[in-house]
Amino acid sequence: QVQLVESGGGLVQPGGSLRLSCAVSGSIFSFNTMGWYRQAPGKQRELVASLTSGGDTNYADSEKGRFTISRDTAKNTVNLQMNSLKAEDTAVYYCHCIRRRIWGPPEVYWGQGTQVTVPS
Repeated sequence: QVQLVESGGGLVQPGGSLRLSCAVSGSIFSFNTMGWYRQAPGKQRELVASLTSGGDTNYADSEKGRFTISRDTAKNTVNLQMNSLKAEDTAVYYCHCIRRRIWGPPEVYWGQGTQVTVPS
């Protein structure tokens, strides 16, 4: 069973930085897409950034230029560097992985989430 374990969340002042890390059990190259989502209180979960096995990245408009998604194949982690943090970035951040199968629906995995708080 695949496990995703996030770390790196915490309290940071506006304008500060945090680096989230998602440790993946199994090879990260077995996943077609890996990414980060977030969910703020009272809001729907939304995509923050994603990374394909081919190295293509995708960011939500509000995160472009501030956040960077990357992978570390040696450590088997997917990371999210967050700079210039704002109060509206406050949310629980979730690691997300998709692995397509030849037959049937894709396998989808979620981490347990890590809290990021940026006071206003």
